[in-house]
Amino acid sequence: MAKKKPAAGQAAHERIVARLTNQADEVKRLLGSLDEKGLSLRTVPGKWSLKEILCHLWRIQEIFEERLDALLTEDQPEIVSYEPEGDPDFSRYVAVSGKAAQTAFQKGRTRLLKRLRKLTPQQWHRPGRHAEFPHYDVHFCMEYMAHHEAHHIYQMFQRRAPIAKAPH
Repeated sequence: MAKKKPAAGQAAHERIVARLTNQADEVKRLLGSLDEKGLSLRTVPGKWSLKEILCHLWRIQEIFEERLDALLTEDQPEIVSYEPEGDPDFSRYVAVSGKAAQTAFQKGRTRLLKRLRKLTPQQWHRPGRHAEFPHYDVHFCMEYMAHHEAHHIYQMFQRRAPIAKAPH
């Protein structure tokens, strides 16, 4: 018997989950073979190291999971923009080893993906209010996170180049 093709909206949600899965794999690929020195080296003066980018992704992932919680449990919650420059918690993330940050990021991603795979189509479209984005819902939230993360994965690729060959 042929597998039933998912509805267009459901297929879009599956693509977001697949993208977040693949991007977590890409983070692991780009960083997994590097030691603490390599992860912590700032290859572009004045810009984040690979470890700092990873910690930013880890922090963002937690913030977006908190947004997911709000969107799923509150009626039209207000979603406040995140400003990394003023985040008092960021230093706590960077204080751990690069390997511990990788483990925490991957563990958080596994938890988030498990939650997203269980959402109903209606849950994907639970709305919130955001000052910049008039059509903010779970779908938008997770797709926004994926696009933001892709930008930083590209930075990881660039900043790794002076340290080591790209892994296969």
